[in-house]
Amino acid sequence: MYSAATRAHCETVLRSFYAFHLEEGTGPIINPFPAGRERRRLPVVAGRAARQSAGGRYRPSLPQRLPRRIPDDRFNELFAALRHHRDRALLAFWVSNGARASELLTSRQRDPLPGEQLLGVIRKGTRAYQQLPSSPDAFVWLRLYQEEAWRAGVPRGGSEALWWTLRRPFRPLTYHAARAMLNRANALLGANWTLHDLRHTAAYRMARDPGLALTDVQWVLGHAQLSTTQIYVPAGRDEIVEAVLAHQQRRLRQAEFPAVPADGYRAESLNDLFGDTR
Repeated sequence: MYSAATRAHCETVLRSFYAFHLEEGTGPIINPFPAGRERRRLPVVAGRAARQSAGGRYRPSLPQRLPRRIPDDRFNELFAALRHHRDRALLAFWVSNGARASELLTSRQRDPLPGEQLLGVIRKGTRAYQQLPSSPDAFVWLRLYQEEAWRAGVPRGGSEALWWTLRRPFRPLTYHAARAMLNRANALLGANWTLHDLRHTAAYRMARDPGLALTDVQWVLGHAQLSTTQIYVPAGRDEIVEAVLAHQQRRLRQAEFPAVPADGYRAESLNDLFGDTR
């Protein structure tokens, strides 16, 4: 039995395949995987066609899941499993500025600005250059890595790549090599984290910070729509449980210290006026 996501993907592929051949006149008379039924028919005078649902008629419904992110304690374990300054610098940047894995690898040696805590990357899709705020720790690990790499013979220059392989012949680091680095750390921990989980983790940390506007998070993540950024706002199960337990502890502490009606209030003063009624 295939998962709902696999069946939905297959339905989309088949529907698009038959739709293409219908338009070209090289396929069947009807699409065996039609689009969804009409949801609302607008008045004819509006001059608009009936609005269709986004998916196909036979497309299975998919459960909505929160993006997977790395809890803080597990991230600390992952970071400790790394063996090289380069790998520590990469993870520190990914989890602080939310850049896509491939975007971070586009940086050149002229792009880090430690004094301003900015790192320039080339955005996926738009190919626009953007400077992303990053944590101070990331720049510390980056400097340690650069000193180590330059001593080993890595090319040095503003237009040279920022990230390189660790062994000769030195080559700019690729996405697949970065993923292999993370997989080695996963093997030590028995985990299965991905490079994109690091972006989810950064996005969740920023979106859940009440002192940071969601539109600012949208800009940092490079989302075209604010609704994409909003998926990181809801808390996960562990966060909800932790928050509710903390709420219960606060209620318990309040019960131990009942509220005082006013300053100087003494319950025994009522007994002096009306006598002890016990």
